[in-house]
Amino acid sequence: MFPDPARHSVKICGITRPEQAAEIFDLGADAVGINLWPKSKRHMPLTVAESSLRDVAAKNPLVAVLVNADDALLDAAIGSGLFQSLQLHGDETPAEVERVMNRGANVIKALQVRDAASLAQIGDFPCAAILLDAYNPGTYGGGGHAFPWELALRAKEMFPGKLILLSGGLHAENVRQAVQQTHPAAVDVASGVEAQPGVKDLALVAKFIAEARAAWPEA
Repeated sequence: MFPDPARHSVKICGITRPEQAAEIFDLGADAVGINLWPKSKRHMPLTVAESSLRDVAAKNPLVAVLVNADDALLDAAIGSGLFQSLQLHGDETPAEVERVMNRGANVIKALQVRDAASLAQIGDFPCAAILLDAYNPGTYGGGGHAFPWELALRAKEMFPGKLILLSGGLHAENVRQAVQQTHPAAVDVASGVEAQPGVKDLALVAKFIAEARAAWPEA
């Protein structure tokens, strides 16, 4: 399962070249995110994922990234059997998250963090895993913007029962500091390890993973 409560994890999100999934796992990633939102510049159609990632998914955690998905796409993503988790990155309400969980899906809810006041909503969501991303209305992630990391630490203090995933503006040069400062359950990166949107620079991926692991000596 991703995230694994017993292991600090690194997720590389938003590939558009299916062959990169296996390469990224070989570099030590714990999960790879597949963006099923058609408006994303990192979109991979579910049909492509189903035809090309079946073998990878049998051995490694894939995460479906969804933004305000309709029932048809939710049903297809869950029914595909490809994904260990669904990352809901849109405007989904706590009730909608609960409805997806009731379908048997493991849910990660992504929330944009603007200020300390925006942390209170974490407690409204029934899922254990919460991904904190930068406040950037209308983009739903992947913009490469950071938010004040002390807010992630505050979120952990406010909601000790949640698994806090850190995202937004991370790259190989700052992820070690981010992990040391916030102690998240996992880190998630898209634009920070790319040659171009959706195409990962594998050297940057390797460095990112190494830097994150260095900050988690027990991992």
